[in-house]
Amino acid sequence: MSVLDATLSADDRVIADTAAAFAAKRIAPHALAWDAEKHFPAEELREAAELGMAAIYCSEEFGGSGLTRLDGVRIFTELAAADPTTAAFLSIHNMATWMVDCYGTAEQRATWVPRMASMECIASYCLTEPSAGSDAAALRTRADRDGDDFVLNGVKQFISGAGTSDVYIVMARTGGDGPKGISTFIVENGTPGLSFGAQEKKMGWHAQPTAAVVFDDVRVPAANMVGGDAGEGTGFRIAMNGLNGGRINIAACSLGGAQDAMARTRRYLREREAFGGSLIDEPTIRFALADMAIDLEASRLMLWNAAAALDADHPDKVTSCAMAKRFVTERCFSVADQALQLHGGYGYLHDYGLEKIVRDLRVNRILEGTNEIMRMVIGRAIAKENP
Repeated sequence: MSVLDATLSADDRVIADTAAAFAAKRIAPHALAWDAEKHFPAEELREAAELGMAAIYCSEEFGGSGLTRLDGVRIFTELAAADPTTAAFLSIHNMATWMVDCYGTAEQRATWVPRMASMECIASYCLTEPSAGSDAAALRTRADRDGDDFVLNGVKQFISGAGTSDVYIVMARTGGDGPKGISTFIVENGTPGLSFGAQEKKMGWHAQPTAAVVFDDVRVPAANMVGGDAGEGTGFRIAMNGLNGGRINIAACSLGGAQDAMARTRRYLREREAFGGSLIDEPTIRFALADMAIDLEASRLMLWNAAAALDADHPDKVTSCAMAKRFVTERCFSVADQALQLHGGYGYLHDYGLEKIVRDLRVNRILEGTNEIMRMVIGRAIAKENP
């Protein structure tokens, strides 16, 4: 337990404990099987939604939980300790739900947020394209006005939930080049012209589907533009603000996975005997554990700080979230990798769970903005500071 846990109120503890208990009962026992079978746990996700975990920091007006970003970080950490993949998908769904709740019209919020909060409608976030990954402002998917509709054409790549989700939050170009020409749309699955690519064969995240989303003259009511007519041209800002939360959530998923790797390693080293004693009594092993513990605590501090900055709408919130995303996903991947190393050959076996954690955490250094982009964001902020 971290010293930070001592700062939690009784209500804070209930929130974290509820997430931990749910994760231990409904996710952890199945995580390895879901990974091996490439099973998407929709039923368990909807059970999490019943506990308020699908609209964590959305307003209570339309079914959200009304919690803070810091609450969200603690929830995703607990869920990821059971399965980083399931936690990460729920993070993406929360990001999409928040975008509608925060930027949608009253009618859009009333129509969609309750269904997304219950996960009656599972949501996907559609920004990345084959030729517009890190340079998201260069996206090419178009949405052209045609009477009371917009007609969408283009392709989104690497979309979690593609083909399975019920609704897609899509960034598309309604104007000229650059970020100011982008708007956001709510697109329902089953809309004519909407199709999906083959499921990607991935290194990790096997328990959630990932594919391209293809728009071929997909006709969407103009009423489905997030924010209504006033939302035209605001899509890039909506997407980036959504990513601030997405970055700390995915960092929390790295922290939870690394914490589980650390716990597994302590148990293993206590039980494993070599050179006439328990491995955990070897000085070099203890040095490695010390470094891992330091990385976990530093990650937790930076992550909680970034969440607090987002909650407070601090002027440095974007930089804080970028710093946390970059640092936590790097250091926690290193912790998981070291945990595998300390297991020796057993760490490489699926049944021990370490190799899955390593595979699942590796992608967190890429998505929600690569860590190289995080350095650009941070560096740009530093350059703007007054001497």
